[in-house]
Amino acid sequence: MTSQRTRERLISRLRESGIRNKRVLEVMLNTPRHIFIDEALGSRAYDDTALPIGFGQTISQPYIVARMTEILLETGACDKVLEIGTGSGYQTAVLAQLVGQVYSVERIGALLTKARRRIRTLNLYNVRMKNFDGHMGWRENGPYDVIIVTAAPEEIPAELFAQLKEGGRMIAPVGPNGKQQLNLITHTANGYECAVIEDVSFVPLLPGNR
Repeated sequence: MTSQRTRERLISRLRESGIRNKRVLEVMLNTPRHIFIDEALGSRAYDDTALPIGFGQTISQPYIVARMTEILLETGACDKVLEIGTGSGYQTAVLAQLVGQVYSVERIGALLTKARRRIRTLNLYNVRMKNFDGHMGWRENGPYDVIIVTAAPEEIPAELFAQLKEGGRMIAPVGPNGKQQLNLITHTANGYECAVIEDVSFVPLLPGNR
């Protein structure tokens, strides 16, 4: 179930769902999603669906990974990217192959340890990771061209706005369970502009770290 044909079938589904960026599709074709999930779920690795990774967290649906990444690549510079919610490390790995530098924050230490191992396996050397509260971002490496949030706050933390450089973009699911929308926020000279992309379903962005 991890064959090239299985992967190509996923890419066909992404195209049918509206993903057009050739670089994103190529990276997702060549990124082994099966290494980011438990072996017991291996047969579903290339289904276009979210899957559990433990601790109440999920690996995002490939369509959502592709959609968020495509939007960011096509709206401006992506030299320095902050990811809030490393999770399995799959979105991190996709980003690392398309942008300059990825700084990724994860509140659950056990997930971060696994993600680090997977990123090393793929020989991706432009990723730094930290066990930290995602609400706080990673101020010492900011400001960022891009902030990508992979868990849903009911409101975006003020600290994340403060770490987005002028001209930068933040993409984030926002809202309570069952009423979340994917938002693209652009930091302009006059403040912040927000565009709603589509309805989504993410795990909540929780405070603290462990």
